[in-house]
Parts: sequence; C-alpha cells; structure tokens
Amino acid sequence: MLEINHLKKYFGELEVLKDISMSVEEGEVVSIIGPSGSGKSTLLRCATMLETMNGGDLLYGGTAAVKNGTYANKEQLAKIKEFYGLVFQNFNLFPHYSVMKNLIDAPVHVQKRSKGEVMEEAKQLLEDVGLADKADAYPCQLSGGQQQRVAIARALAMHPQMLFFDEPTSALDPELTTEVLKILRQLAEKKMTMVIVTHEIDFARAVSDRVIFMADGYIVEEGAPADVIDNPRNPRTQAFLRKVQR
Repeated sequence: MLEINHLKKYFGELEVLKDISMSVEEGEVVSIIGPSGSGKSTLLRCATMLETMNGGDLLYGGTAAVKNGTYANKEQLAKIKEFYGLVFQNFNLFPHYSVMKNLIDAPVHVQKRSKGEVMEEAKQLLEDVGLADKADAYPCQLSGGQQQRVAIARALAMHPQMLFFDEPTSALDPELTTEVLKILRQLAEKKMTMVIVTHEIDFARAVSDRVIFMADGYIVEEGAPADVIDNPRNPRTQAFLRKVQR
C-alpha cells in the first residue's frame, strides 16, 4: 500500500529525517512512537505530501508520487492523493460548516459524487462514530473528542484506502481520548490500513501489527509490539519506554 525509500527531509541546514525507509501492507496497522522532535510528524507530513521531500521515493499501491526526490505531475499527484486520508491532532474542521457539511463537502465538490448518495453515507458514518444526533451541530458546539470523531468520519467519507493519524488524542483529556481510541480500534478490527503517530503506548501495543520507534530522525527499531514495546533491543528504545511507562 505504502512504500518509502531513503526519505530525507531538511529544514534549512537541519536534517530532520535521515534516510527513512518503511512500507505498510494492506490491512496493516502501524504505530509510530518516539520522543518529541524525533521526526514522527514530519514523516507523516512528507508521506501525505504536506511537506516536500528532499530525497527518496514515495509510492502508493506501486505508483510513484516521488522518485529520487522528483515529484510526479499535478494530475498524477491529485489521483494519488485520493488513495489516503489524514486526521490531524487539532481536528481541522471547517468552523463555519455544520458537521454534515464538513463530511459531504469534499466528496461532492472534489470527487463529484451524487449529493444524495454522499449524505446517506455520511449519516451512516456519523452513526458509526456515535454522533448520529450531531449532523446539524457546528464544531464549536462539540467536545474535543466529538470533533475528532467527526474528523475521522470526514476522512472516511472520501473512501480512502488507508488513513494516517497524527497524534489523534494529544489535544484531548483522558476521558475524551478513550472515545477516539475506541473508534480507531473498530477501524483496526475492520482491517482499515492505518499509520498512527501516537504517544499512547498501551493503545499501540493493543491494536498495532507493527510498531516503529523513531529518534533523532532515524527509525531505530521496528517489529511486532511484543518485541518493540515489551522486549526492546535498542538502548535508545529501552530508555524511552522506561521514561514514558513509569
């Protein structure tokens, strides 16, 4: 589904991502953990083309978006971008749109799908995330957990083949975090392909097929949760987990 080879990313003189290579298979849930400043969110932003890669390859379903640091043309990139969805830590809902309009706007105007069909799907998605009664509400009338659940439903409304989550619970208190993690567990059970940058170690252990530990712009260790979280081999991983699991 996703293949990244030898990704490099600089901000000015600072090399933030140093030769990152990773892949994600269909139906796989991959969690990325690591300390602040390790490059986790930058990796996600490069993978979703919100940041420009300075070198390497980026492929979706075998189709190259970036080859040796050179991007495909505009039409090809637009097509590739339909392959995935991205859920941000701060929700990024349109504040002047109702919940329903947040969900249907892009499928209708970008994908040119039938409004009636999209609305029916959106109602079902809101039911799936436990917000069937909030279709006419505005983001400011919702809790953080509800806004994040709307953001997940909005991403799913575009029929992506995979979803990226950038610390989806970092802006939420523990009670609201539970609401959002429950939805992610349900998606994992349905075999939705997901890449999740998270600081929720117990959640990463429970839902991930594979865990990647990043530090200082490198992938330091990766493998099954039982290996990376419960029996890490690298001293850097061991030190990080000791600190966060105290």
